[in-house]
Amino acid sequence: MYSVVKIKKEKIMSKLLFESETYAIRGAVFNVYREIGCGFLEAVYQECLEREFTFQKIPFVAQKELRLYYRDEMINKAYQADFLCYDKIIVEIKSVLEITNIHNAQVINYLKMSKLKLGLLVNFGGANGAVINRIVN
Repeated sequence: MYSVVKIKKEKIMSKLLFESETYAIRGAVFNVYREIGCGFLEAVYQECLEREFTFQKIPFVAQKELRLYYRDEMINKAYQADFLCYDKIIVEIKSVLEITNIHNAQVINYLKMSKLKLGLLVNFGGANGAVINRIVN
């Protein structure tokens, strides 16, 4: 039901979900990384990515509260996504040495509980460039 794929290795014969939107988001992420590199706190990348999304006219809401559902009923708790882009793509950012299964599981759970279809887990913490995991519900 869920899949996690590193963008560099993704080879799918059919059209990708929200392909043009994710292409724009990935471009913004790579621009931020090229401009400032690694070694900053997540909050710095959050602000820079907000500015890059605005510059590139990518529709987004930062720190968007997403309602969560259990058995098709909304629960009282909510999740605050780093970004919701195009009203349909969760963008979760990290600044860690390496993405772990726990980071991936976090996004999978957010997708499942919010009933959204696509999440991008972005890590700015590596010295070899930004890494984006595409997670599909």
